[in-house]
Amino acid sequence: MGEYDISALLHQLRAERERKYKGGIYYFTQTELAYNSNRIEGSRLSREHTRNLFETKTLIAAKDEAIRADDVVETMNHFRAFDHVLSGAEEALTEEFIKHLHFILKAGTSDAGMEWFRVGEYKKVANIVGGRETSAPENVPRDIRDLLERYEEAPFHDIDSILAFHERFESIHPFQDGNGRVGRLILFKECLRQGVVPFIIDTEHKDFYYRGLRMYHKGKGYLRDTCLSAQDKYTAYCAKMVPGFLKEATK
Repeated sequence: MGEYDISALLHQLRAERERKYKGGIYYFTQTELAYNSNRIEGSRLSREHTRNLFETKTLIAAKDEAIRADDVVETMNHFRAFDHVLSGAEEALTEEFIKHLHFILKAGTSDAGMEWFRVGEYKKVANIVGGRETSAPENVPRDIRDLLERYEEAPFHDIDSILAFHERFESIHPFQDGNGRVGRLILFKECLRQGVVPFIIDTEHKDFYYRGLRMYHKGKGYLRDTCLSAQDKYTAYCAKMVPGFLKEATK
C-alpha cells in the first residue's frame, strides 16, 4: 500500500476547500502551484501577489509596479483549474477533461479574443517548443487519443508512467498556449488518482525541468530526478499538515 495515504491528502484538500481554510495544505498547494507553474511560463507576479489574489481576489502592487492583466487573469483561472482537478481527481483522464482544463485556464485572457486561438480546443496553427517540432494541428486529435488509450489501458501506474505521459503530452503540445500549465495540473491529478505523492515543480528548477523534458528520449533520469526532488519537498509539507498522511501514524 505504500508509505503514504494519498486518499488522506485528497480528503484534506477537499475539506479545506469547502471550509475555505487559509492555513493548510489546500492554501499552500493552490498558491504555490499557481505561482510556480505560471512563473515558469513567464508570469511576473510574485509569490506575495499570488497569495493576495487567492486570499482577497485583489492585487496589492507597489507604486509604479507594472502588472500584466493576463498574469492576473491566468492566476485566478489557475485557482479554478486546480479546483476542477480536485473535483475530478479519481476520474479517468479524457480529452473532455483536458480540454476543459485549458478552457478554464485561458478564458478571459487576451489570447481568447484572437480568432486563431482556440480556448478549450486543440491548436489550429503549428508551433515549436524549445527548438523541437510538435504534433501538427491535424495530427493532434489522433496523437492525444493514442496517448490516452495507451495510458488508460496500462495495468499499473507509478511516477515513471505518469512522467512518461507528461513528456509525451508536452511533446504533442496540443494547445496553442497553456500546454505546460495544463500538463502540470494533469501531473498533480494523476498522482492523486494513482496513489502517488504529487508534487509542485518550482520556478527555481525551471531549467532542470525543461532539460528533463528535452533530454527524455536520451535518458529519463533528468526529468525523474527533478520531479523526485519536488516530490520530497511536497511530502514534507503533507507530513506536517495532513492528518493520516503518514501511514505509520495511523497504526
